[in-house]
Order: sequence, then structure tokens, then C-alpha cells
Amino acid sequence: MQTKKLSNLQLELLKVFSYQLNNQQLVDIKKLLTNYFSEQATKEMDKLWDENKWDNETMTEWTNEHLKTPYQ
Repeated sequence: MQTKKLSNLQLELLKVFSYQLNNQQLVDIKKLLTNYFSEQATKEMDKLWDENKWDNETMTEWTNEHLKTPYQ
């Protein structure tokens, strides 16, 4: 079995979470992380929209696509 090293993010979080936090602090940190990763995902999607020249019509077309594998 191969062991993997912890990432720099995991190491930093371990440092933060080595302290006893109250429930509100824990909720606040979870919100911070959620907001950060949400913003990063939104930036990446905006970049894809711009690069691929997607628009609302593209989204409508995607909702009408049938990509299911037919069963035989």
C-alpha cells in the first residue's frame, strides 16, 4: 500500500484544528472555506463561458440534450 503525503492545505488545516474551537468558530471557518471554493469554481466557470463563448442559449440546448445510453 502506498502512502500519500498531506497537501499544504491539509497541513495548514491540521494546525488550525489543533486548537479547540467553539461551535460558532467552527461554523465560521466552514463558511469561509465554502465561500472560497465556491468563488474559485465560479471564476473557473466564468472563464470557460468566455473561452467557449457560451450563452443562455447554450444552457438551454444542454437541458434539451438526451445523453442517456440506450438499453438494449
